[in-house]
Amino acid sequence: QVQLVESGGGLVQAGGSLRLSCAASGSIARFNTMGWYRRAPGKQRELVAGITSGGDTDYADSIKGRFTISRDNAKNTMYLQMNSVKSEDTGVYYCNAKERWLVGGLDYWGKGTLVTVSS
Repeated sequence: QVQLVESGGGLVQAGGSLRLSCAASGSIARFNTMGWYRRAPGKQRELVAGITSGGDTDYADSIKGRFTISRDNAKNTMYLQMNSVKSEDTGVYYCNAKERWLVGGLDYWGKGTLVTVSS
């Protein structure tokens, strides 16, 4: 069972930057896709950014041009570089990893890290 642990959250001023990390207890090369989700106060969890094993990325419209997702297989870590943050970026950010087989698969989740953007 792979464990995912997020870090890097905290309090940041609007317009500032933050980098989130998601460290896996095992190899992330096994994961077809990895992603960052967030749950803003009073809202449902949503996908913020995703990255495939081949390095293809996808972003929610609300963060395009401001956030960058990346993964380092050698370090078994995924990152989310957050620039020009806005108050609406406040929320708990969760790391997700999807392992898919010919039939079925597994989803792994971290416990989340809180990001608070002050205006």
